[in-house]
Amino acid sequence: MTNEPIYIIDGARTPFLKSRNRPGPFSASDLATLSGRALLARQAFAPDALDEVIIGCASPGVDETNIGRVISLRLGCGNKVPGWTVMRNCASGMQAIDSAIANIQRGRASLVLAGGVDALSRTPLLYSIPMVQWFSDMSAARSFGGKLKLFLRLRPSALLSPVIGIERGLTDPVVGLMMGQTAENLAWKFGITRQEMDAYSVESHRRLAAAQDAGHLDEIVPLIGVDGTVYKNDDGVRRDSSMENLARLKPFFDRTYGAVTAGNSSQITDGAAWLVLASAAAVEQWKLQPIGRIVDTQWAALDPALMGLGPVHATTPILQRHGLQLSDIDAWEINEAFAAQVLGCLRAWNDDEYCRSELGLTHAMGQIDQSKINVDGGAIALGHPVGASGARIVLHLLHVLRREKKKRGIATICIGGGQGGAVLVEAL
Repeated sequence: MTNEPIYIIDGARTPFLKSRNRPGPFSASDLATLSGRALLARQAFAPDALDEVIIGCASPGVDETNIGRVISLRLGCGNKVPGWTVMRNCASGMQAIDSAIANIQRGRASLVLAGGVDALSRTPLLYSIPMVQWFSDMSAARSFGGKLKLFLRLRPSALLSPVIGIERGLTDPVVGLMMGQTAENLAWKFGITRQEMDAYSVESHRRLAAAQDAGHLDEIVPLIGVDGTVYKNDDGVRRDSSMENLARLKPFFDRTYGAVTAGNSSQITDGAAWLVLASAAAVEQWKLQPIGRIVDTQWAALDPALMGLGPVHATTPILQRHGLQLSDIDAWEINEAFAAQVLGCLRAWNDDEYCRSELGLTHAMGQIDQSKINVDGGAIALGHPVGASGARIVLHLLHVLRREKKKRGIATICIGGGQGGAVLVEAL
């Protein structure tokens, strides 16, 4: 295994399309294939020159088993290019990047397409276990009388109530908390108020709207639905977002004492994001022009009930390894799972006791200039398709650094289950 540099050549993503309580216009493999085709079409190499395709996906459809292979074949990579899927909840797209890095550094690959996708609007409604058992018993019954007896035992109100798959998926099975409840824990721990959360959310929408108006999201590949509808932009942005509007929303996760609402949380969304990663040899072979390089990555784990602090635990070791302070980072992408979660990370880094007891430091790391964080808005405004977000923030971070003629950035994300991931990049 070598420590050769890993270059990012190019990247693209779909618009992030907000779930509207019904299946969206594209499946996960549709999203990844359409954006991937546009990305590969502008490369100097053919799709079958890739060594592998790696996709992160937290909720693939049952008809898209090993969705990475499905996408690879739909992209025209051919039968001989392996395609595979990784899953690390919210950081699945970032895990795909890290898996590509590992294979390039081991010499097993030189040119990799890595990214993430999820179509959360298509997360299924499920039958309850008692209802499934009833269907099984009905199928096994051989006589009319037996079937009639089972039919008379059917209680629709009890058995036919659907199990909401997305709700189950966003609930930690170990601590029994929905992700929003873990954000409530951070708000309580660090004294984060409802007003602070809502103000952060208003600013996220303002920044995304400004970025759209300025044309700063040129990594987006427009999509065309089967009915001819064109999807050009992230559609979750609320240009009329205000403290007054958000104040009308009731707490969702703790209806009695809570402060986390739908308005200061990330949106349930469909989307895909890709990056082309290459070794130095591939850059030379194909005469590629990298947009950046990956300097370091880190994973960390912590109490699942405080999962939103994962970025603090993953980023700090990277800073220590490279002798960097928080102020040395030119731009940050911190995935906005919840306003309380991002604000909680900023409070933790600036808290002497937390840094001593949980990070093993002698004192607080300090403050981050919030003007450097998510300069074009984040998941509160544009959405959080779980599998895609980790790849999106790495890609967009490089676009920000190049646009602002800056050098060094960190993309970091909290992960359901009590983990965090971080990537240190440099723009070229």
